[in-house]
Amino acid sequence: PWCYIGKKRLESALHIAKSKYPHLTFDVRWRPFELNPNLPKDWTGNDKMKYYESRFDPAMVRNMIPRMKAVAEEHGVKMEYGGCVGNTLDSHRLIWKAREVGGSELQDKVVEQLFKAYFEENKSLGDTAVLEQCASQAGWSSSSDDQTISDFLSNPQLGTGEVQQEKQEYGRTFQCTGVPMFIVDGRAVLNGAQESDAFLRTFGRL
Repeated sequence: PWCYIGKKRLESALHIAKSKYPHLTFDVRWRPFELNPNLPKDWTGNDKMKYYESRFDPAMVRNMIPRMKAVAEEHGVKMEYGGCVGNTLDSHRLIWKAREVGGSELQDKVVEQLFKAYFEENKSLGDTAVLEQCASQAGWSSSSDDQTISDFLSNPQLGTGEVQQEKQEYGRTFQCTGVPMFIVDGRAVLNGAQESDAFLRTFGRL
């Protein structure tokens, strides 16, 4: 959930920075990271709350949820904790492909729809139909590329190597062991869902 909140805070900072630092240009690019790549591709039956309670202290989870919902609400996010969890590789493949097709703008819109589907609508990102719907809602039509989204997702050989390569490269270069992590100008690293002011201070030093 902090990745979604971090995205909103970054967006707020960028809105201010474009007028505060007119000499800077901004291009947001999303890189892959899997919290648990060993989760099954089939999300059915992997209840989200039970999974959280199996990884963390159940009392801590129960105390965390009201706080998370309150923080998310401040950024216009209606955080929910229903649904299931599972392997997210296909969603990362979709994010990678989005940039190939429509650049950073389309990629960012796809990420927004994926976050909304999972964190607000309790949808399964292991469901190809959900991924296709997210792409469509982001404005990505099959005609944007010579290959349909369905065809791309149904072929695991497409995009997987590129995603794994990016994940390894950024994990090694920036010692990325958790997310959110924001890398500014390829050198400044901000860990966690930083407040907008933290981004602005970093931009000001560029």
